Amino acid sequence: MAGEGVHRRTYSVDVAAPAGVVYGLIADTTRWPLFLPSSIHVERLDFDGVQDRFQTWAEVGGSVKSCLFRRTLDAAARRIDFCQEVPAGPAPSLGGRWTVEATAPDRSRLALDHELTVTDGRSEDTARMVHATDTTSAAEVAQLKTTAERWDRLDGLLLSFEESVRVKGPAELVYDFLCGIADWPGRVPHVLRADVAEERPGVQSVRTETRSGGGPVRTAQTVRVCFPHAFRIVSKETAPGEPLQAHTTEWSVLPGERDVTVLAQHQALLREDLGTGTAAARAHVRDLFGGQSNTVLNLAKQHAETAIRIL
Repeated sequence: MAGEGVHRRTYSVDVAAPAGVVYGLIADTTRWPLFLPSSIHVERLDFDGVQDRFQTWAEVGGSVKSCLFRRTLDAAARRIDFCQEVPAGPAPSLGGRWTVEATAPDRSRLALDHELTVTDGRSEDTARMVHATDTTSAAEVAQLKTTAERWDRLDGLLLSFEESVRVKGPAELVYDFLCGIADWPGRVPHVLRADVAEERPGVQSVRTETRSGGGPVRTAQTVRVCFPHAFRIVSKETAPGEPLQAHTTEWSVLPGERDVTVLAQHQALLREDLGTGTAAARAHVRDLFGGQSNTVLNLAKQHAETAIRIL
């Protein structure tokens, strides 16, 4: 097409893991935030086993971008074709494919091909986009290799748990408390500081300092994506410290006939080089974030029920 050019990039790596394992990691987008460094959240919209449509939020070039993708999965060929449904910026189209080739019973080759169609005359924008794509894609392929090569130990490193509370109050008041993390210092005992920047409505970049019990101060950088109409907030720590490789949280408010149920759901991937051992690390993560979540949930409950009594 006149006025446009195509930039093609290929990123490949040999993986010491079965091809089916590698393909499975790529096929399940819902776990990308645990396995891909740039992925913040994936909201699956439609999926029939072959055709997949989803919204992603990811850190690209230092900021959080949201994109809508379509994919076609071919499990037999271990190939996944994808394209960006609503292209943005200097790229009228962005797409490509993932392929996994078995090279031995327990070894494979993973390849990611990208095709970017860019508008001529915007060389600085094009260079920036190509650089961001290179950086993100290389990191994704490297992390998938690292994760896949732990496939026989991965179940022991993954951790999922939730806390919940019932509230006799409106979902809106509970959600407002959960969304207003900037107001938590002075209201939530373990939150010492919360600096919030909102790059765009509903996407919060948060730097917190917390301390539970007599433990050390823990500093965390988190991206939160808020869905006010669904009373949900999803978040991911973008640079988690030990013993975490990745950590995501989802806060959700489920309206009922007479009350609402509020959930805090955590998913974590532990580092493998744990000096204290995996069992101790699992217990530490469960106790720390479970205890903090319970505190927040009960304060949200108190906030909503007190407001109702005052009214």
